[in-house]
Amino acid sequence: MTDALLPKQAEELTELLPRVMRAIFTLDTNDPAINLPVAQLRVCNTLHEEGARTISVLARELQITVSAVTQLADRLESAGMVQRLAGKEDRRTRSLRLTARGADMLRARRRGRVRRAMEVLGELAPTDRARVLGSLLALLAASGGAFGRRSPEGSQAGLRGG
Repeated sequence: MTDALLPKQAEELTELLPRVMRAIFTLDTNDPAINLPVAQLRVCNTLHEEGARTISVLARELQITVSAVTQLADRLESAGMVQRLAGKEDRRTRSLRLTARGADMLRARRRGRVRRAMEVLGELAPTDRARVLGSLLALLAASGGAFGRRSPEGSQAGLRGG
């Protein structure tokens, strides 16, 4: 037997979660990534969390084409956010690595997001904060990780924040 409330709760979650995310994490004018398109930010976040990656591995992890990653890498390299490296075993293979400038930008962005989250969480009682965070962790676990998908290699996709 299915839970009669489940469809309504799914509708509420679908509506509320994006609104909560926008309310808490909408970029302000002080955000160092304010002019960085979302696709470029995803590349930077992946490199920051996972380390240097080949373009083909990034394409697989981000579920976009190799040519799209190449275009993003070109723009990010021009902006000084990433650096291309020759492969260790095969010099024809190129990897991308976040530069110090890119890493500094992501750290500053995260500090701003943490400050904003503290402002919002500070409005809640400690028990409510614990309930909210516990519920989010349970929701993430039930979803199978980020976006409810498995990575191309079949392992759990991780939480991507930034």
